[in-house]
This record gives sequence, C-alpha cells and structure tokens, in this order.
Amino acid sequence: MLPVKSEARALGLALTNAANCMARGSRCALRLGKETGHYRSFAITTVMRWTVETLNPVVDAEIEMLPKDMRARLVRLVNIIEQAWFEALPFNSVKHLDEKLWELRIRGRDGISRAIYVTAAHSRVVILRVFVKKTQKTPPRELELARQRAKEVR
Repeated sequence: MLPVKSEARALGLALTNAANCMARGSRCALRLGKETGHYRSFAITTVMRWTVETLNPVVDAEIEMLPKDMRARLVRLVNIIEQAWFEALPFNSVKHLDEKLWELRIRGRDGISRAIYVTAAHSRVVILRVFVKKTQKTPPRELELARQRAKEVR
C-alpha cells in the first residue's frame, strides 16, 4: 500500500495525464484501483473518437431525399456516435447485417429508413447507403449495392 503522500502524488499525476489526453481531443478514462479503502493503482485509458462520414455525394443525395424527421433522427444518431460512442445509442438502433455491414435503424412519422455503414481504419464510420424501408426484411438489392460500395472504402 502506498503512503498517503505517494497516493496523492500518483493521483495528481494521473489527473494531469488525463487532462493532457483530453486536450489532444482523445477520450480518456481514469481508472482507480481501490483496496481496503485506499487507492493503490492508477491507469489512464485512451480511446479514439469515432468520426462518421458518407462515402460520396450519391450517399449525401440519398440522405437529402429522406423525410425531414428521419434526416433529423439520423443526424442525432451520428452525433451520439461521435460524442459518446456506440454504447450510448438507443436500444436496437444498430444491427449487424453480414460480414462488415451494419445498419443504423431510423424511425420517423413517415415510416422507417436504414443507413448501411462499415467501420474503417482510424475509427471511422462510413455510411454507404441510405434508403426508406418498405418491407420487413432489408431488400437483397440494397445489401448488394452496399457491398459494392464497401469495396470503395479506404
């Protein structure tokens, strides 16, 4: 067990490191190990932030064609991913489709829509296809189009 002065010094150093980490724009977590009422170990975990982007102007046009309320919902989900990670998304907002393809589920007054995406290098989410869903199951042609577009992601 560390003496009180050493514990305070170690905690101060850990907090300084966490502040420096956050100043660089990374998300940091300070973890304290507690045993018998005293803090014994400190660890700083650095996690990269996710960035969300669209593949190309065609996908931008698909987003623009969504009804206004669904577009607003998509923007809200993207903001949650970028600011608070996937874990903060509402329950059932994300579903794994196959291999690298995932979908963001978007509900609105006019129905439901989907944004199919892949995760890429450097903590990026790349939206490949956005469409209004008219059937219970995702149409195979939408999945095939998303697979073709996924090949363009670098």
